[in-house]
Amino acid sequence: MGQAGWKGLLQSAFDYKTEKYVIAKNKKVGLLYRLLQLTIVLYLIVWVFVIKKGYQDTDTSLQSAVVTKVKGVAYTNTSELGERLWDVADYVIPPQGDNVFFVITNLIVTANQRQSTCAEREGIPDGMCSEDHDCPAGEPVRAGNGVKTGRCLRVGNSTRGTCEIFAWCPVETQSRPRKPLLRDAEDFTIFIKNYIRFPKFNFSKANVLETKSKDFLKSCRFGPNNHYCPIFRLGSVVQWAGSSFQDIALEGGVIGIHIEWNCDLDRAASECHPRYYFNRLDDKHVKSVSSGYNFRFARYYRDSAGVEFRNLMKAYGIRIDVIVNGKAGKFSIVPTVINVGSGVALMGAGAFFCDLVLIYIIKKREFYRDKKYEEVRGREGAAQEAEAKALEQGQTEEEQQEGERQEEQPQTLPQSSSWKGNGSVCGKLPRSARTSALKHAKANVQQLQSLQTVGT
Repeated sequence: MGQAGWKGLLQSAFDYKTEKYVIAKNKKVGLLYRLLQLTIVLYLIVWVFVIKKGYQDTDTSLQSAVVTKVKGVAYTNTSELGERLWDVADYVIPPQGDNVFFVITNLIVTANQRQSTCAEREGIPDGMCSEDHDCPAGEPVRAGNGVKTGRCLRVGNSTRGTCEIFAWCPVETQSRPRKPLLRDAEDFTIFIKNYIRFPKFNFSKANVLETKSKDFLKSCRFGPNNHYCPIFRLGSVVQWAGSSFQDIALEGGVIGIHIEWNCDLDRAASECHPRYYFNRLDDKHVKSVSSGYNFRFARYYRDSAGVEFRNLMKAYGIRIDVIVNGKAGKFSIVPTVINVGSGVALMGAGAFFCDLVLIYIIKKREFYRDKKYEEVRGREGAAQEAEAKALEQGQTEEEQQEGERQEEQPQTLPQSSSWKGNGSVCGKLPRSARTSALKHAKANVQQLQSLQTVGT
């Protein structure tokens, strides 16, 4: 880049650009501009202010507490347990209600286990053996039930057997349930009390109807038109989650109860209502060895001789997860100004887009570009520009005069020595050109006269 280029670049750094408003009489671009304006206004009013409530300050830091209780009884009569009545202390784990609890619907019981030695259950790879050295003493059986004693137990003349272990014997019964044990659990009721608070606005509420009647919670049931009754029938919860109670009671599953609080605090507090959603959280469509939900627990006893024994129970059932979320909003001038300013900025973006269409895309873009952009100089720059234009105009006039003289010269050459200038032709020329042409003609006449004298 030469010196002149660097000088121009340096001078351009001190240029200032100001807006120039040009009214373009172009119906297509004008229609496009109005459509963009209408779209932005509708977006700002409908989406930002009506739907999203952009004029409100929001609080999403919801503080929540959940208290749960389950009520109901069930009767069973099995060979392992005999006749038994099940109440809430038997089938709810943990007994203290929280936002996550478990309701037993099925059991596999291994009764009267005592700590002694017995054969490991077949089907466990690390418990299989052929000789005693396959069962090193003191080594626990991986994925098994006890610790190896060093003996390999074989039945009859079989070459393969299982290791003897020290464990709770007999080992756990390995079988899959065929039908749910607590079929009456479908009519159990769940009490879910939820307290919420939005700390930014110091707003608190609960999902229970504010009443002093003691019979309200004993008689009401939750329904589409009764959101302030927190008593849910277990079978209905499973149904609302899209499952069959008998299927989920057989092998277990996980149900989510979602409580959502979306509160518009510009309205009365009574208009802030909880909304409930139910869905099954485990994958009910995939059947595999890990399908359902189960865990093990034991009940311990001592016999008359003081020997400890237990009943091992593999429990299947329904795990309930209560999930609470929400937000609250209230009018504030700050988000209102921010969203209005964003709308105004979008208006400018619409005008910018139409400018691009006007000066770069349509057919008459060069014409509109020349009208939109104009260079304006200061007094010194204007004087220099005027001087440059005057010089350029003077050079142009001289070139025109020279061209006119060359065109007139053949016409001024006479065929005889008695030529006289034609005043009518010179009268049509400009004054300066006419004077120059007359001088040139006189010089030619004098030259011709000298030539004639020499010839004579």
